[in-house]
Amino acid sequence: MADRPDERLPRYQQIYDDLSRRIAACEWAPEQAIASEAELSQSYDVSIGTLRKAIDLLVADGVLTRSQGKGTFVRRPNFDSSMFRFFRFKSRSGESVMPSAKILNREVVAPDDTVRAALQLGPKERAIHLSRVRMIDSEPVLAEEIWVPREGFEPLTKLRLDEFGDLLYPLYEKACKQLVATATDSLQVEQAGQQIASLLRIPVASPVILVHRTALDFTGKPVEWRSTRGAAAGFRYEIEIR
Repeated sequence: MADRPDERLPRYQQIYDDLSRRIAACEWAPEQAIASEAELSQSYDVSIGTLRKAIDLLVADGVLTRSQGKGTFVRRPNFDSSMFRFFRFKSRSGESVMPSAKILNREVVAPDDTVRAALQLGPKERAIHLSRVRMIDSEPVLAEEIWVPREGFEPLTKLRLDEFGDLLYPLYEKACKQLVATATDSLQVEQAGQQIASLLRIPVASPVILVHRTALDFTGKPVEWRSTRGAAAGFRYEIEIR
């Protein structure tokens, strides 16, 4: 194992932690098979049973997925339409659509205390800040402020703004070798200030839904913090309970 394991932990937990780190480092890409259990048990110098216990935990946590007769694969999380659990958008023709995105501004900054805490940054670490708007038929529907650590995301500072595309997580993977594994969203209601009202073309003090998201990699490290605001008129909440 590349990093010194915590000897206080059971061996299977040490292997779990190391495999999580290797997956987060893109040693195996999403949807790619990891090494076989025989190969891994040999490289970690443990029994198949101990190795399998670590693999079982990674499967239970949604990091890996098994395919009978084919192997064990890195799961690819799907966040493509996750924000649209909260906002329902239709085109002028009445069809449900996913908004396009436009980066308005990019800067490398010393983040404020809220962002620094969310990304678990040290006192001297800097962040990349993106401002963008999501649109349907050229009409703005969501305003977003996005922060990622500069360390690990430096390639984003070299891209032209029109190269970012509509979905950021595939870009993080392709350009920065950073994988988003899970995300936590929290919601609150607020009134639109002058800047948000201008961006969304709504009256000042209109109710808006604010969604804060913290995105984590496969080791549980925060890799993105964003705030998304949309007019309350477009808000909905949808969840399946079983």
